[in-house]
Amino acid sequence: MASQLQVAEHSIQITLSLYLVSYGLFQIISGILVDAYGRYRLCLAALLLFSASCLVITITDSMMIIYLMRVIQGICTAFTVVAARAFFMDVYEESPKKKTYLSLMTVVWSAGPIIAPFVGGYLQNIFGWRSNFDFLALYGFILFLFLLIFSGETIKHRMKANFSVVGKSYRTILSAKDFVFGIFIIGISYAMIMLFSLSGPFIIEHRMGYSPVVMGYVALILGIAWMCGGFMGKELINKGLVQKIKIAYMVQILLVVLMIATPYFISNIYTIVLFAFLIHITAGFIFNNYFTYCLGRFPQLAGIAGGVTGGFAYSFTSVLSYGAVAILKPNSQATIGIGYLIIALLGIAALWFSRKMYMEK
Repeated sequence: MASQLQVAEHSIQITLSLYLVSYGLFQIISGILVDAYGRYRLCLAALLLFSASCLVITITDSMMIIYLMRVIQGICTAFTVVAARAFFMDVYEESPKKKTYLSLMTVVWSAGPIIAPFVGGYLQNIFGWRSNFDFLALYGFILFLFLLIFSGETIKHRMKANFSVVGKSYRTILSAKDFVFGIFIIGISYAMIMLFSLSGPFIIEHRMGYSPVVMGYVALILGIAWMCGGFMGKELINKGLVQKIKIAYMVQILLVVLMIATPYFISNIYTIVLFAFLIHITAGFIFNNYFTYCLGRFPQLAGIAGGVTGGFAYSFTSVLSYGAVAILKPNSQATIGIGYLIIALLGIAALWFSRKMYMEK
């Protein structure tokens, strides 16, 4: 994109950050709306608009229009995701399986980082980068048709859409400090993934000279790592939360230190991918456990709780990951490792505070 549109690399990186910020912020707003007006129709409208915005990107060379469409895509995805999370809370509200299904949903959601870059690498290599957005437009429309034919409204009790009720709901959620610090840990965990997503393609394709297809395989491998961490989190979902996350962070810090030290002896695409793979497993494990915890914390406010969790977490992810890339400008295994180290230390600090609040709860 940077080459064909004749813009700087950071101009393309901003498109991802704009998507994440709008995706994050509008989860907060969409949570209110899906609790007040239902899940079904809002989700249908969001999928149609998402597909249309993807088609616009395929026919424009204007970065400003692309920026606008990426914001719209973030908004539409926010409505779709929040409605899907609320669906599980609606259906399994009184079921002991609720926690298991929420954890499983997080694992399935992790298929995105595995499949998308892998498919996208081939599409870009064969048809050019715009074909990715053609594919997304078609994918969004197929989801729209499936939802239209096979789904329906699941909300049982609609929330009154007035300021006093909404304000009280937000105060209830945000006054739970264990929930708030859990959101920070979620955002920090996903920031590790985004750090590599923002810097990895430029290192592997531009500096090392590999093709987009190779980068697609790297994304596939790292996506599998994230999913493995998610499955581990699902299997251990009923174990003590703080203790297992503490162990995960200890392992993560050790791996990051080794990643930074290894280039003094050897550094190539294999060492970068190996360490990133292991680190992403720990990040996926932490993410799955805390995301499930936060989603199930307020079952009576499923839409708002899901919106606040995803909204604040992904907004924080965007700011943290883009800030790390802008300051560090990662261009090697060691500099990516330093970025990982900073993010991991922030995670440990958040866990320390979260531990106190969790014990108090």
